[in-house]
Order: sequence, then structure tokens, then C-alpha cells
Amino acid sequence: MSRRMNLTVILVGLSAATWAQGASVWTEFGPAPTVDSTFEYVGRVSAVVCSPTDPDRYFVTGADGGVWRTTDGGASWTPVTADMPTSAMGALALDPSDENIVYAGTGEANYANHSRYGLGVFKSYDGGDTWVQIAEETFAGRCFSQLAINPQNPQVLYASIARAGGFPEMAGAKQHPGRFGPLGVFRSDDGGETWTHLTNGLPDRAGTSVVIDPSNPNVVYAGIGHIFGAADNGIYKSTDGGASWTRLSTGLPSNWSAIGRITVAVAPSQPSRLYALISNACDATGGNGGTQGAYRSDNGGASWTTINVGTDLQATYGWFLSVITVHPTNPDLVFMGGLNLRRSTNAGTNWSTVTPQHVDMHALAWDAAGRLVCGNDGGVHRSADNGATWTALNTGLGTMQLYAGLSTHPLDANILWGGFQDNGSSRRTTAGVVWDQRLGGDGGWTQIIQQVPTRWYGEFQGTGNLYRSVNSGNTFAGARNGIPFGDRNCFLPPYVGDPVNSDRMLYATQRIYETLDRGNNWAAISGDLTKGQGAIRALAIAPSDPLVVYAATNDGNVQRSDDGGFNWTLLLDDNPGWPRVTRELRVDPQDPMTVYLAGAVFGAPKVRRSTDGGQTWSVLDGDLPDVPVNVIAVDVRGVQTVLYAGSDTGVFRSVDMGQSWRRFGDGLPTAAVIDLAADTPRNRLVAATQGRGVWVAPAGVLGDLDFDGDVDIADLSELLTDFGCEAGDCAGDVDGDGDTDIADLSALLTEYGGVV
Repeated sequence: MSRRMNLTVILVGLSAATWAQGASVWTEFGPAPTVDSTFEYVGRVSAVVCSPTDPDRYFVTGADGGVWRTTDGGASWTPVTADMPTSAMGALALDPSDENIVYAGTGEANYANHSRYGLGVFKSYDGGDTWVQIAEETFAGRCFSQLAINPQNPQVLYASIARAGGFPEMAGAKQHPGRFGPLGVFRSDDGGETWTHLTNGLPDRAGTSVVIDPSNPNVVYAGIGHIFGAADNGIYKSTDGGASWTRLSTGLPSNWSAIGRITVAVAPSQPSRLYALISNACDATGGNGGTQGAYRSDNGGASWTTINVGTDLQATYGWFLSVITVHPTNPDLVFMGGLNLRRSTNAGTNWSTVTPQHVDMHALAWDAAGRLVCGNDGGVHRSADNGATWTALNTGLGTMQLYAGLSTHPLDANILWGGFQDNGSSRRTTAGVVWDQRLGGDGGWTQIIQQVPTRWYGEFQGTGNLYRSVNSGNTFAGARNGIPFGDRNCFLPPYVGDPVNSDRMLYATQRIYETLDRGNNWAAISGDLTKGQGAIRALAIAPSDPLVVYAATNDGNVQRSDDGGFNWTLLLDDNPGWPRVTRELRVDPQDPMTVYLAGAVFGAPKVRRSTDGGQTWSVLDGDLPDVPVNVIAVDVRGVQTVLYAGSDTGVFRSVDMGQSWRRFGDGLPTAAVIDLAADTPRNRLVAATQGRGVWVAPAGVLGDLDFDGDVDIADLSELLTDFGCEAGDCAGDVDGDGDTDIADLSALLTEYGGVV
């Protein structure tokens, strides 16, 4: 039977509701977890809260992975906010009178470039099964560092609020219109529905901590810690429920302008006992932000004593790492977390290092069995012996944060190769969600040479940290000779392979380096492509002409070279975006002069296209929502080019060159999509997210009837959806002739320039 005859038979008599059941569905590919030779890791966990009655029930937040729940002590995890408007998370709290009421403060207040803006508070009344979004107008564009609930009146909540992170300042805000909103401490008297900004004695400055005296909830302590230093930084105390505040001073630093992030904790069993961890103010690039000191008060903050936790606890980035917890019944047993985790059993007089299997501490909590639960850059770990030994609780916790530069394999659909925030570079070689870690550090851009698929490249942070494998990632050796370590970089430099000459590659710092011998030797071939202080964050070679190269810098330049990278023409000098490595440039697979540019900020063009090599640009935003678009993928196999936009809220698709966009596929969590690969030989789209790992969906060819890898009724569903129909919203009789038949499919394709 011919394709036309087959479709005619299938289509007749079916309703629009039946057609709508066949939309493309996203499948999780992991990692959840990634495994090195010894341990299992997942992505950064920014907050942990445990049930006070059930020792097996926890909630955790991925820094950009949403809220997760376990009911079996971490043996398995369920994502519970995957459909909520954002996955960026900073704080958690349980109602002390009803632990089915859960609060999640969105936006991660850890100040990294990837610590994204929030969109208010998520609240659940049923233990995380369902959620409502509240207070978006109050807090959108900023981040929650901590939530505290009055134990005697749980309708009263306090929130410490900070700006989104990054260097330059607020890079993680991505120009959200609410990014300049008020900061500090807020109070709600109605369970989070409405909030009051507390200002009487408290500055409008970054709130990095807020805690309540459990014996007298009118006593509240706040850490105000602008990470770049401020004269009004400090530890503040209120004795009237936040109506007025006084900065504490005796025994604390006097030069608050030199002070950065501040964390405060109250000993639950002895509330007059306080602990504080204070970092130095950092510079504009995040440097010099190590530990200023640790302090203890035994009289409710009236005076403080220095306790020697060490000046190296937070390395040089106390703005990123600062957490304290005190044992629920022993006020002398205290833990402070930074790069490592340290424990004191005598109120801070002596300390020992008790770091779990991964460094970089962000969250500490005690479960109902008295075990310590730690959230860090490697996921969740638990100790039943106060840190002497640890157990990883990471199986199935899909919170991995990818950077741009994911690679697919030309011969094996199972193989993927990508770099992850503080979890190295890992490969997927078989079906499932467990990946194999092959390089350490912060894993960045990756490359599988498509002509020689056993040759792989990976990197970790910094200039020149490039490695090559000739055996599909089993072993690696350095491939950086000639790239000076002193060049400027965007933390993870981009590099690309020549689509024709497998021995040639380009590597980007503030300038372009070229190798003609597979990375054995590199030579600089361009001058500085930035404005003088930046670095190249995106690099793209035209698939149809490897002499045409495009580059984007993290200080706004977009340029093109027509001679392989030696000489460059400035195309744009005001291109905003994220300062880390990106895939914002995408060259048409067939035309080197057609290039697409993603816009990863609010209030600016999201998708731009040039057909003259970047001399002029058209905006293809159509009806896209105003959310940052981080990456664009292009499929030119059909009659009509299909565009995919990876945004901070998922993937959108356009089949009419940007006039209209629709969310693509079902099942993808609302996470920031940081990279896309149109894996056209397999009719699929691969998405790398900044907090929910890698996902894959079928993606067929417009004009060939095959939208999902199999010509069937689902293809008509895809067409109807793109045409603006949802299930039950429009009749299948598209051409109005009284019959639902093959002519309706023809009419839909014709609408988009396709053919039947």
C-alpha cells in the first residue's frame, strides 16, 4: 500500500482528540547519577529539609533542578515541581505544625554565573504532590537564600532575599525586569501569600541568612552580606518579630565594607548560642572571597568570640560556599561547610574535617533519626555518625547541570559525551541514565570527531586544560601545547572541529588558536576579538564551508572570519547574554552565510537570523514568550526549515521561520535548556539542561510526513498542533470539504510550504 493510501485509510473517521495523543515525548537520558571509579554523583543541591517525624522523608532542591522528594530515605527520588514555571531553587521549609505544607523559595542565592533568578515561592499543601506559585510579583528576578517559619505561629514566615549571582554582578538574572527589586528580609503573616519588606534598621541589601529563636520567635537574626562588601553589611537582630532591627557589634569585625557573605545559625537546644561564618568581600571577578572568620555567641548575640575554623574553609569563594548547622540536642556539636565540611564537638574550640564524597557544601539538615544530611555539588550524602562516614543518596536524582558543548556519536545512538558543573565530563555508552565520569573538575565543552569517532576531546575550567582520547574516552592525554595558560577565558573555552579536515580544530580564548595535527600543537591565528577585557564564549564553523567561522564574546562582540579564523569582520558590538561558554551561534548546514543567534536575556531579541553573513539581522521571535533563549538548533531536511529554541523554560519549535512558536514535545521538565543537538540521522532532538540532565525527543522532517521517526497518525497530531489546534479545539476537516481525509493533511502541509 502506498504511503498516501495508507494515511488516507488511517485518517478517515478519527477525531482531533485522537490525533492529539501522538505528540513527541521527551525521554530522560541522565546522568542520574554519573559514576567514577568509586562514587556516584549528581548535580548541585542547594537546600535540604527533613521530616521531623519520618526518618525516611526528605525534600531537596537541585540548584537548577527543582524540588525532589524521597519517602524511602534516599533510595529513590521523585521530582515534584517539574511542571512549575522555574527549576531554579534556593530555600526550603516545612510547616512545623503540618509537614504536608512545604515551601520552596525559587532562585538560587549562591552567586555563581549559573545561579539563576527566581519567580517567587512555590507552596504545597499535600506533601509535594501539587504546588501553587505565590508572591511572584514580590520576588521575581531575585533569589531566596533562606526561609524560616515561626514555630508557634506557622502563618508567619521570614525570607532572606538576594540578587541573582554572577560576575559581572547579576549575570544570573539575565536582565530579568525584577532584578533590581528590594533585598534583605521579608515577613509574611498569611502563609506566604503576601509579604512585607522589613526596613526599620535593616538595610536594603543582600539577605544571606535569616533564623528564628525557637524559644522566643519574636527574636530573629539576619545576615546581611553583599558579597562585594558594603558598610551596612552585618549581623542584625530583632526582638519584636522584625518590626525593628539592631546591628550586633561586640566581638565582630568592624570594617564591614571588607566583609562579604554572612551565615548565622541558632543552637536549637540552647537558643542563646549562635554561630556565624563570615567571608571576605570578593572582587569583581569573584576572587579573594575566602573565609574572614567564624564566631560564637553565648548570650544571644550581645557579644561574640572568634572560633578558629581556619581561613581556608571556603577557599577563595565564600560567596558560593557558606552553611552551618548545630545538632538538635547538643549545642556544642556544630558543622560549618565551605569547600570542605568541618566539625567541632566543643563549641568551636577544635575542628576536624569530615567532608563527604564530594566537596562544595551548600545545605545541611538533620533527619528524624538524628542523621546529618548534606547537599553539595555532588548531590546528597548522609552520615549516621556525625560525619565519620557517609552514604551517597544519589540514585535517580536527576539534577545534573550541563554546560554547552554536548556531543553526539555518528554511529551509536546511545553514546553521548558532555561536561557538567563541578562533576567533570562523562559519557553515556548504554541505554539508561547512569553515565561514566572520565575527566574531573568542571567539565566544559566536548567534541567527538565525527569523521574519526574514536577521537574525543574534553576539558576542565581555565585556559589550556584540553585533553584528547583516541579510544572513545577510555583514557585521555593533554592536547594543549601552544595554548598559554595566561590567556583570558570564559571559564570553559569553546573549541570546534573542522567538518572536513579531521586534523584541524579551533580553540578560543580572547583570540583563536588553530591546530592542524589533532591538538598536538596549537598556534594563535587571530588577534583579540573582544573589547579588551573579555573572552570568546561561542564559536561556530560553517558545516558547508569550514573557512567561514563565527565567534561571540562575553563583552558583546559578534564577528565572522572568511579565511578560517585569521581575519575577522565585526558584525555586532552590543550582543548581551550569559558570560559562560554558550552555543548561541548556529550556522545553517547548507549555507555558510545564513547564521542564527540566540539571545539569553529578557527584553531583547531571542532568535535572530542573518542571510548575509551577519551584516544584517532579522528577528524571528514571533510569539515566543519573553524568556531567555540560550541555543538554537536547525533542521533543513524538509521543504521548510524547522527551528528549535532552547530557552530557560524548555524547547520551542517554529515551522514558519519564526512567525509562530509552540512548545515542543511532552514531558520535558521546566528547566533551562543550555544546548541542543538536531541529531537528524536518528530523527531526534537532544537537549542538555542546566539542572535536569539530558533529554531526547523524536523530531522528524516537515514535508516528508515523518515528524517522529515513524509515519503514522502521530504525524498528523504534530501538524495540527503546529497549526494552532489543541486536543478538541478544532475539527480534523482542515480544508472544509466536509470530510476528514488526506486532503486535510495536504492542506496543513501546504500552509507551511510542504508537499504531500
